[in-house]
Amino acid sequence: MPSLKEIKGRIASVNSTRKITSAMKMVASSKLHHAQVAIQNMLPYEELLEHILKSFLAAEAEAQTIYDQVRPVKRAALVVFTSNSSLCGGFNANTIKMMLNAVNEYDKTIGRDNVEIYPIGRKVYEKANKLGLKVQGEFSALADKPNVQQCIEIAMELGKKFAEGEIDKVELIYHHFKSAGSQVLTRKTFLPIDVESELNADHERDLTSVVATKESQEYLKKRGERQEVRGENEEVKPLNDNFIVEPDMDTVLSQLIPKLAHLALYTALLDSNASEHAARMVAMQTATDNADELLRELNLQYNKSRQQAITSELLDIVGGSVNN
Repeated sequence: MPSLKEIKGRIASVNSTRKITSAMKMVASSKLHHAQVAIQNMLPYEELLEHILKSFLAAEAEAQTIYDQVRPVKRAALVVFTSNSSLCGGFNANTIKMMLNAVNEYDKTIGRDNVEIYPIGRKVYEKANKLGLKVQGEFSALADKPNVQQCIEIAMELGKKFAEGEIDKVELIYHHFKSAGSQVLTRKTFLPIDVESELNADHERDLTSVVATKESQEYLKKRGERQEVRGENEEVKPLNDNFIVEPDMDTVLSQLIPKLAHLALYTALLDSNASEHAARMVAMQTATDNADELLRELNLQYNKSRQQAITSELLDIVGGSVNN
């Protein structure tokens, strides 16, 4: 059995660690709140623009654009979103695992040499370099400070390569933020534009809370059940089946499609950023709870050892007095 001094030293060590995890949880909670506000401010515009454009492309036979044409995949690009730092549970590991699964899928058909990786975040950048994948640039700064202009530059580069035939498919791999307790790992086609995805788009989010509890994790499930009872899951009809285009079709598409691409990439970045802070908050909350449990066990062990030492001293005193 460890001595009282050893137990006391371990209690002090766990207490110190608990202070760190508790402080990191509070910092992550604050950053998550700011990330939620950023998504909330941008989301209505992005969702409505996506719905308008995809409904337009689906409804108008003349609305032909190179960016929604599916062609045989000979070269592909993956835009992968992770964080720059650790201590956020399985956030980075799960994203990297999905990236490797995607690379292995392409390896069977086109070979991994024809797969380009656009790493957003230091973790995926280091992993991709270590595995010898074809990395196109380094965008670690975006993981800490989301920047619209840099997202536009990446989207323009990908769009140019797709239009010139250098890339036949672009996919995004990131965590979709649904609530503080639920982030869904997502693999989404960025180019060509998937018109059918509008019907199955998942826009359910809870941007009002930063409390990651079991109740918040079941929030969306219960909300979905309530919507089914009220009949809110019926198929959404297009905004309009008879669009009036001014000045002409090509001009409208040339303006809307780049905007949609920029916003889709920026939305994925904000989603990943919020999911990182939520995952770190949950991980630090779990670590703090584990530290509290360990402290309770150590205090109990310390008290038992102290009581045993006192009892032993009393027995020695009583035994000595009887002998005298």
